[in-house]
Amino acid sequence: MRSTSRRLVNAIYLLPALALIGLFVYYPLVANVSFGFFRFNAAGSTMEFVGLDNYLRLFRDPIIATALGNNLFYAVVSIVLQVGGGLVVAAWLTHLLGPRMGGFLRSVYFVPAVISMTVIALLFTFIYDARNGLLNSVLGFFGVEGHAWLGDAATAMGSVIAVSQWQSIGYVTMLYVVSLQQIPTELYEAASLDGAGRIRQFFAITVPQSREMIFVAMILTVSGAFTVFNEPYIMTGGGPGNSTQVLATYMYNQGFFQGQMGYASSIASLIFVITLVVSIIQMVVLRTGKED
Repeated sequence: MRSTSRRLVNAIYLLPALALIGLFVYYPLVANVSFGFFRFNAAGSTMEFVGLDNYLRLFRDPIIATALGNNLFYAVVSIVLQVGGGLVVAAWLTHLLGPRMGGFLRSVYFVPAVISMTVIALLFTFIYDARNGLLNSVLGFFGVEGHAWLGDAATAMGSVIAVSQWQSIGYVTMLYVVSLQQIPTELYEAASLDGAGRIRQFFAITVPQSREMIFVAMILTVSGAFTVFNEPYIMTGGGPGNSTQVLATYMYNQGFFQGQMGYASSIASLIFVITLVVSIIQMVVLRTGKED
């Protein structure tokens, strides 16, 4: 009897949280999928049922392929620089620098993470400016010809991604620092006595002991790469010629500028499916939380 009443009390405590999750997470998700079966715009009140037309259009739209390719490029760069590079920087800050210098540099690296991406994107728009930008001015000082970084399709996406990496790597590094501080120093001391150098210790101790945090960093960076919006929208608007278009910016364009909210909903569903599948794959591959 007491056990039953206790379960009832626990269920009552859980109900508000479950209700909020259902109202603000699962209901919008289901509603968005259903909107993909209709043709309508944000200002209109009529919805025309079109069946699977919007979802089938995803496979025929060449801009979707371009946007998905840019998201994949974004994800690969983020994995290399944030997940991999962040761990290297964290190991350097934790094990190779003194507490004062290490603490100072942690603050320096973390500062960009607390600045609004909107502000950073606007700032780098001026830095990349083809005529009076800081980057071209510095290159000109060394005799290197300037370049239209955001106006050239060959360099626009790379320039946008570089801004995102600069802003985010400090945050991922701090996550790693917290994880590395939990590794027993005896492991490094024993490895050092056995003749293992810094590089060998990094791959034999630091990387395996940071597996859980690597998983967290992978989830954050990869899901962020497929939902990125601010940087390309503010800096290039998806141009020049859709060269920096990503799924989120194309979804926004279709929904609010082209008046195709149904198609925008299908793109949102595609983003959800991709991030869900990628997250599941990472969980299986990294086997986080499981003992070997």
